[in-house]
Amino acid sequence: MTDPASLRNAFIEDYGEAYKHFGLPRLMGHVVALLLYEDGPLSLTRITEELRVSKGPVSQVMRRLRENGLVRKVWVPGSRSDHYTAEDDIFGLAFGNMVKQMHGNLDLAQRHAQALATADVEPPETFRRRIEEMRRFYTLMARHHAAFLAEWAGQREERS
Repeated sequence: MTDPASLRNAFIEDYGEAYKHFGLPRLMGHVVALLLYEDGPLSLTRITEELRVSKGPVSQVMRRLRENGLVRKVWVPGSRSDHYTAEDDIFGLAFGNMVKQMHGNLDLAQRHAQALATADVEPPETFRRRIEEMRRFYTLMARHHAAFLAEWAGQREERS
């Protein structure tokens, strides 16, 4: 059987690698993993001590996570330090953030499809086909994402 410290450290390391593969800072993944693993809010000092990193980069990560709605600052009675915890629906919120980025691609495709419709010059047929395919792709993706998020919200509601 794996001891709790090994399990915790492996989870934190693996989560950091997963964030890195998404093009995000490994440290951000480490912080999120620590918040997911630990029971209750953690101070910035405790996070830096647990991860053995300096406060500056962790502060930047926390600001970015808060801006994206994935963690929140909480008040801990008797402490003057900032404490943080993962949002209850951190996975749904993270997916929702990704969906917003995908909608940017749909907006781009729609904008350029409209520009093609009113263009004074004839662009290459390949470009016209690819813009249309991009529009159809992201329209379908948006519909599936919306259905998934609705189903996810329903499951979360059932369990609470």
